[in-house]
Parts: sequence; C-alpha cells; structure tokens
Amino acid sequence: MKKLIDTLKNIWSIEELRKRIIYTLLLVLVYRIGCYITLPGINPNVLSELNKGNNNQNGLLGLLNAFAGGAFNRASIFALGVMPYISASIFMQLAGIVIPQIAKLQKEDSGRRTINQYTRYLTVLVTAFQASAYVAYLRTQTASALVQEFGSFQFWLSTVVVLTAGTLFVMWLGEKITDKGIGNGTSIIIMVGILGRLPHSMLQEFAAKNLGGGGGLLIFLIEIAIFIAIIVGLILLTQGIRRIPLNYARRIIGSTNAAKDVTGSRDFIPLKVNSAGVMPIIFAQAIMFIPATVVGFATDNENAASIVRALSDHTSLWYNLIYAILVIAFTYFYTALIFNPTEIAENLRRNNSFIPGVKPGEPTADYIATIMDRITLPGATFLAVAGILPGIAALLGVTSGFATFYGGTSMLIGVGVILDTLQQVESHLLMRHYDGLMKTGRISGRQTIPAQ
Repeated sequence: MKKLIDTLKNIWSIEELRKRIIYTLLLVLVYRIGCYITLPGINPNVLSELNKGNNNQNGLLGLLNAFAGGAFNRASIFALGVMPYISASIFMQLAGIVIPQIAKLQKEDSGRRTINQYTRYLTVLVTAFQASAYVAYLRTQTASALVQEFGSFQFWLSTVVVLTAGTLFVMWLGEKITDKGIGNGTSIIIMVGILGRLPHSMLQEFAAKNLGGGGGLLIFLIEIAIFIAIIVGLILLTQGIRRIPLNYARRIIGSTNAAKDVTGSRDFIPLKVNSAGVMPIIFAQAIMFIPATVVGFATDNENAASIVRALSDHTSLWYNLIYAILVIAFTYFYTALIFNPTEIAENLRRNNSFIPGVKPGEPTADYIATIMDRITLPGATFLAVAGILPGIAALLGVTSGFATFYGGTSMLIGVGVILDTLQQVESHLLMRHYDGLMKTGRISGRQTIPAQ
C-alpha cells in the first residue's frame, strides 16, 4: 500500500503528466455525458421500457452497443460511437496491403497525414450509411410510440446529421486525448464505454445471486475470483512474446584517424503470441451475425429458422464451435496481413544484424515466418477460448450483462488499453528518474487497434 501511495504522489508531482491526466478525464466526462443525450424526436420513456426487455447483448448489435458504451440502446447522439472511424481505419489499413500507392504513403510522415485525412472523409460516408441503417432499426422498435410526432423525412435527415456530427465529435475527442492527453485516445474512449457497464452488471449479478439465500453470496465470490483469474490470463495472452536472439556484426565507427571498433552486441526480436489483437474476435462476431441477417430477408422457413436460432444462441454448442474456428482462422489471416517477415529480414540485413545459425535474406524470412506460424497456433487457440468464455459463463448461470466481461471483446480491449495507458504513465515516471509502476521489470505494451 505504501508503494502505491508513493507512486500516486510521484504521478501527481509531475506537472505535465498531471495536466495530461486531468485533460483526459475531462474529455472522457464530456463523452460520457453525451452518451445519455437522446436523439431529437425519440421518446426517452418508451425507449427505456423497450431496453428493459431487449438489451441487445448478442450479435453485431451487442458489439456496437458495447463499443458505444450503451449509447446505441439509449438512441444517444453518440449512438454509433467510434465504430465508423474504426471501420474506415481498418479499410485504409487493408487498402495499404492491396494498393501500392497507399502502402507508399503509409511509410512517409506526410503520407500518413494524407491517409488520416482520407480516413476522416471515409468516416463521414460510413457514418451516414450506418446512421441511415440506425434510423431503419429505430423504426422497427414499435416506431409509432418510440418516434414522437416528427415527419418521416425530417426525422431521417436530422438523425443522420446528428449521428454523423456525434461520431466526428467523438473522433475529435480521441485525437485530442492522443495529442494532449495520455495517448491512445480512441482506445480509451472505447474502453471507458465498455467498462462503464461493469459496475451495473456486477450489481445485477450480486442481486441475482443474493436471491438464492446464503449460498448465493458464496457463488458470487467464486464468480469474482474466476473473473480475476480470467483477467490475469488475458494479461498473459496480451503480453506473451517469443524472443528470437539477434546478433549485430562488428562495426568501425568514425573517421580513419579516429576510428572506433564496436564489437558485436546481442539483442532479440520480440514476436507476439497474439499479434492480431482483438480483431479476429470482432471479425468472427460480424460473420456469425450474417446468417440471421440473410434469413431475415428470406421467406419463412422452419429449417432456416432453426439454423439461425442455433447460430444466434451464444450458449449453444454449434455457435461456440463455429465461432472458435472462425477466431482461429481470422487470427492467422489477420496476422498474415500485418506481419511481413520479408521486410523484417531486409531491415536486419541493412542494419548488419543476423539471427545466429541462419543465413541473411530469404532463409531469415522463412525462419521468422515459421516461428510466427508456430506461436500463432497457441495464441489463436487461447484467443478462441477467451472468445467463447462469455457464452460458457452465461450457460453456467451468470447474468448476460456480467457474462460479457468473462473474456470476449470487452475484456480483451479493456486489458489491452489499460496496459497501454499504464505504460504511458510509467514512461513519464522513468523519464524523470522515478520508480516505475512495478517493483521488478517494466510494463510491456501491446498492439493497438487500427483506429488509432
């Protein structure tokens, strides 16, 4: 406890860090207030009654609601959150792999600024499209009572404009947190929205278990212990790396008269066990939502309806089996997109470094690719287990709201962003010769989501 108090004092004593933290908290507060401001033309009382019976915890709508911090279900001005910005960023990242001109821009400082501007323009288009779909979704929710007296076209136009402006404002908040706050602005906004539902979910779980009598409290404590163990496991998954030893050749530094012989040094290449981050789970959840969408436009068919029920129930065997396979497949796919062993091998050759026992050039690239394939399998397997844990928790009697925090997208993003934020704080402490946040070692970062 004394170590914690001293660390907090050290953090507060650094003026720059203190200002960054306060600035970040103020912008986060603005975002959370906006999540409770209802769209014009929506009856908040009817909306509250609808949300009591339909929390949209599953499928793509549940994912959108989680990323928006519950603003999606509240029909808030921030209902779409930063999801359009994330979608646009992912598209630009994938375009850089396919289109050589964009790949060239990504390697230059001025080019990256140009890509950021393109991403903003694309965000406006994606937001307008998703806002139109959101209007159609609202009209399916007993529109006559939910939408107050408001012209159909006027309601559509005002909602699209407000939601687009809201998403752009949230995107601006994220950029300001990145520039003047403690960094990782978009990720922090997503994390705050996700973890903002945690206290309410825990209270619901506590109330549900307490109804069972004295044993209910014991079950709740066991659930909390398992919850903490899952967080520890996710930290290990996020920080796990495989170190490939690396040697640097001897070099002569300086002019002929004052040459200095620098002997070879040893280093390592850190390969992450989970290089794909949370993206495979997001992709898999989106794919699992497609069957229900397709059948929804088809004619009534009992067989199709039974398949949709099986693939929509996150506690069913078929859902979890297919979901786990998709997560593993997307982990390999996304890792192959973002990880380029040939480029790493070329950089090693240019820096006069080599892997002991491996020839430079193509053999080095093949060696790194082989190691990456081997460590991706356990990483993908653990990621798939983390993805299906919420369904298993719900099957074992945990309330749906609290079960979403037993792994899955919510806790993976939460754990990753918290580690990144702590690393930012620790860097400020170490730069001013304070002790870090841990007694031994340093906090390792992780790969952030493409939206940053």
